[in-house]
Amino acid sequence: MKKMFSLLLSWLVCVLSTLSVHAEEVTCSAAAYVLYCPDNGKILLSENADRQLPMASTTKIMTTLLTLEEAAVDNRVVEFTDAMVAEGSSMYLKKGEKVTLYDLAVGMMMQSGNDAANAAALTIAGSFEAFADLMNEKAAEIGMKHTHFVTPSGLDDENHYSTAYDMALLMAYAMQNEDFAFITSQTSMEVHFLYPADKFITYPNHNKLLKMYKDCIGGKTGFTDAAGRCLVTAARRDDLDLIAVTLNDRSDWGDHTELYEAGFSQYKTVTVDTDMDSIGVVGGEADSISLNTEDLQVVVPADTQEIDTQVYLPVFLYAPIRQDVPVGKVVCLANGEVLSETPITTAQNVDQDRQKRSLFTYIKDLLHWHS
Repeated sequence: MKKMFSLLLSWLVCVLSTLSVHAEEVTCSAAAYVLYCPDNGKILLSENADRQLPMASTTKIMTTLLTLEEAAVDNRVVEFTDAMVAEGSSMYLKKGEKVTLYDLAVGMMMQSGNDAANAAALTIAGSFEAFADLMNEKAAEIGMKHTHFVTPSGLDDENHYSTAYDMALLMAYAMQNEDFAFITSQTSMEVHFLYPADKFITYPNHNKLLKMYKDCIGGKTGFTDAAGRCLVTAARRDDLDLIAVTLNDRSDWGDHTELYEAGFSQYKTVTVDTDMDSIGVVGGEADSISLNTEDLQVVVPADTQEIDTQVYLPVFLYAPIRQDVPVGKVVCLANGEVLSETPITTAQNVDQDRQKRSLFTYIKDLLHWHS
């Protein structure tokens, strides 16, 4: 009897253990995928994150971003020409019609217009090659180390590729642009043509996840025969932002939903009080400088109960000091394990006090010499 009970108990433990593992697993049919947290810059779930693959029209995240950055400076009127015609998905521009750069961004994000991408590229850079240079320069700035852009639309080219991780970095960067974040969150948008002036078209967003998943706040679809179905989306729940990327995935809508549910169930954001809102300044026009520590939020595992917060800051700073410069960090731990490290930055500028300069420079040099 005892032996039977022992066997039954062992079987039960085995079953429960298996269920626990399966609850944390994510089944994804993509050739490569990433679930990325822009709040702490960490990959939460992934497979083949750095595998270089074609990314189809998710390319238009970059093209739209560059178009909106240009439009913020000069929202030029674009007249559609024969050179801008493109095969595939379209916002149905005709020769001689006129819209703004911002309208082209709408056409790219809603209708995935290849014609809109071509029009934006030629207007901004003068040629597709020159625009590709701009795309690759921005990619390098963002940190997309395994990406190379050739076409503004994402049509197939053997030298046009990215990775799931790089596309997550791109989406995280683009979502910081207010115009991009607004456009990508809309289920449809209307474009009022400048010529003909009486033409209006309402374009639906191809990103069905906006309606399928309540926490989705944006994204971009893509498909070519070579790339397969590609999808880059962003979601937000309880102040926690996540980004999902799937490349060559026949079940992208369901996979993104599953990835997000796994991420939101395993992580949360908490507000940390550092008790430090300023730090002393030596040799400056002000005696102290404000710090960006108010409502500091960190991402931690969802089952975290108690958090130990450690603040690392120097005793004082030397002027001059610029705004948004990292001067310290907040380290959050649970049971001795580091959960996150968040930089503390300055909230203002403090110029050097010229009258104090010589004395404090001497003291500073003396301290450095002794150290």
